[in-house]
Amino acid sequence: MRADQRARRDDFLNRLGARPVVMGILNVTPDSFSDGGRFLAADAAVTHAKQMAAQGCAIVDIGGESTRPGATAVAESEELTRIGGVVAHLAETLPVPVSVDTYKASVAVRAVALGAIMINDVWGLQKDPGMADAVAGCEAALVIMHNRSEKDDTLDVIADLRRFFDRSLALAMRAGIPDRHILLDPGIGFGKTAPQNIAAIARLGELADYGHPIMIGASRKKFFGSLIPAGLERGTEGQLIGTIAVSLAAAAAGASLFRVHDVAEHVAALAIFDALRNRGTHPPAG
Repeated sequence: MRADQRARRDDFLNRLGARPVVMGILNVTPDSFSDGGRFLAADAAVTHAKQMAAQGCAIVDIGGESTRPGATAVAESEELTRIGGVVAHLAETLPVPVSVDTYKASVAVRAVALGAIMINDVWGLQKDPGMADAVAGCEAALVIMHNRSEKDDTLDVIADLRRFFDRSLALAMRAGIPDRHILLDPGIGFGKTAPQNIAAIARLGELADYGHPIMIGASRKKFFGSLIPAGLERGTEGQLIGTIAVSLAAAAAGASLFRVHDVAEHVAALAIFDALRNRGTHPPAG
């Protein structure tokens, strides 16, 4: 990692915890559940990333493979073809840093070489045996997300999160990834039943003892729309009000970073939340 990337990485990490921070989602895929195909063309992806940065996100997370249930796996070469030019261009021109959403070690290494400062691994270092060493070697910040291949409604979700995070953090420690570079993500909507998703948000504070910033990615998840009372529009993936409600609940429980599609609305809502929480001791971020 170049010196300028290290500076951007450290500046981003230092922002976490002071105020709620928003991550903008950029899916360079044909099949993501919410916006698949919209930003597959490089010019559309770049335009959207710049718009999200102007709306106040602190980092843009670029994904080249859909992680929705039932999505088709993508070869490393195809994933790199989709994201490579976009990562390189945005790392040079965007006023905020770039993260890459991948569980493949080779993609992570190439992404950082192109200018990314963080790797968002939806399998928390446990899918690709080379990922921990890859992240350590390129000095990237890291999101460890909880995931399961199958749902199991008998599990206590927090106990399962802790077992998963303990394994991932042990892998990170053995590889030499500094603790200060690591964020945790409970993986809302990934391998969890509806009650487990609710519990993961409601009991988020039980993960505070890890001492790592918490990221929440509940954006446009269909399940939360189903919680809207009968008689109102409900159950659709585009329910902005559901996502904002979950994000605010997570912020109250201690989450630091919010991975969302709708950046402007979340920046505004979280700024108001933060101002109220701190009783006006500092103005909302511009």
